[in-house]
Amino acid sequence: MTDLTVIVLAAGGGTRMKSKTPKVLHRIAGRSMIEHVLTAVGALDPVRLITVVGHQRELVAPHVSQLRPDAVLAVQEEQLGTGHAVRIALEALAGAPTDGVVLVANGDTPLLEAATLREFAAAHRAARAAVSILSGIVEKPAGYGRIVRDDAGVVQAIVEEKDATDDQRAITEINSGILAFDAAFLADAIARIGNDNAKGEYYLTDAIGLARDADLVVTAHPIDDALQTEGANDRAQLADLGRELNRRIVTRWMRDGVTVMDPATTWIDADVVLAPDVTILPGVQLLGATVVAEDAVIGPDTTLEDCEIGAGARVVRTHGQLAVIGAGASVGPFAYLRPGTLLGADGKIGAFVETKNARIGDGAKVPHLSYVGDAEIGEGTNIGAGTIFANYDGVAKHRTVVGRHAKTGSNNTFVAPVTIGDGASTGGGTVVRRDVPAGALAVSTSPQRNLEGWVLSRRAGTAQGDAAAAAVAAATGEQSENGPGLGDDPAERAES
Repeated sequence: MTDLTVIVLAAGGGTRMKSKTPKVLHRIAGRSMIEHVLTAVGALDPVRLITVVGHQRELVAPHVSQLRPDAVLAVQEEQLGTGHAVRIALEALAGAPTDGVVLVANGDTPLLEAATLREFAAAHRAARAAVSILSGIVEKPAGYGRIVRDDAGVVQAIVEEKDATDDQRAITEINSGILAFDAAFLADAIARIGNDNAKGEYYLTDAIGLARDADLVVTAHPIDDALQTEGANDRAQLADLGRELNRRIVTRWMRDGVTVMDPATTWIDADVVLAPDVTILPGVQLLGATVVAEDAVIGPDTTLEDCEIGAGARVVRTHGQLAVIGAGASVGPFAYLRPGTLLGADGKIGAFVETKNARIGDGAKVPHLSYVGDAEIGEGTNIGAGTIFANYDGVAKHRTVVGRHAKTGSNNTFVAPVTIGDGASTGGGTVVRRDVPAGALAVSTSPQRNLEGWVLSRRAGTAQGDAAAAAVAAATGEQSENGPGLGDDPAERAES
């Protein structure tokens, strides 16, 4: 629509949230409530977008500007009702629009869809209406303004809950708060709306009476899916909307070819992208801008935020953030992928491994019980179990580089900065403090020494001492029966 103006109302305090966070900034499905609304109205490509802010505008306004730099911000210093808010919005423009359509939406309706708004605006235009109301039929209308029609079904007014009669309160068609106006009519009517009502506020819906008095067309456009227009006034309602939105997101992905084993325990944010034939096992959360390629298997019990998972990869019981997993790679169980982790194709990050700012090459493996921080590991390299990349010297972080097709031993410590060359090896228990040349073997452990009789002298009378004494006696007796041997001659034992 080339003549569409959208006003988003986001000035309310949301006191029932009982939160230091403004109501419209509370999040579900990875977005703030107002981001969901701005995304929906933005899909209509309006020529003008105004957001009315007021309560805690120092938090709301920058958030809106970050999401929609083109949005005009109108400040409602006192929250005196929706009519007052729209008047403030029109005054914020260089000149109030006098032609086209003005759509007014609320900033706390996160289930609102662009297709619904597009259909509503088109119906308003087709009816040549002065005012159109997006309405819904609900079983429990308490708290909502009621759509009052005459016997012919023509809309007469919207009556707010506190101003309604008993008969009007029984009406189940409710006002969503989403309205469409002829721009010229709104520019004239907005100044004539008064506040003679129970709350002393300026109701935008009073414009309907003005339109009716002028014998102009007023329509209501009911939708089957009234949940799209539901707002969240407290955290219980927010959680309800979150569950419903998640159900819709999960259902959409299943219909697009994703296998979700247990939708009840699967949470997928609105900006996640999944390819067909992805499989999601129970207990999975896919958050932020996570992208999962075809044939990947995620879960069970996995949380990924802003991660990229390659085709055919498998991620099991893992927590990951800002990580990239290559095609055919495997991760977990019980892995922790911190920001900056890049695992190459067919690579492996195994059980109880933590990685951070680490580039692990194609086919490289970190299978067990290791910490890999600030590191680069070449293709085909295998990192032994229990390895620590000691990247922090108490002042600064340093980087470790391990070359291609290297084999490092178990229980190693790499004291950064250090480089291990292509094809090199390290012995078990080695502490690597200097660079290891390509093809070399690095060892730092001293020869093993056995202090004979230490337990007998230091742990006599304990279970350990008794076990050692019995074993020594048995071994000495066996050796005596077979002739002289180690343990019979003290000098021989010492020499050994």
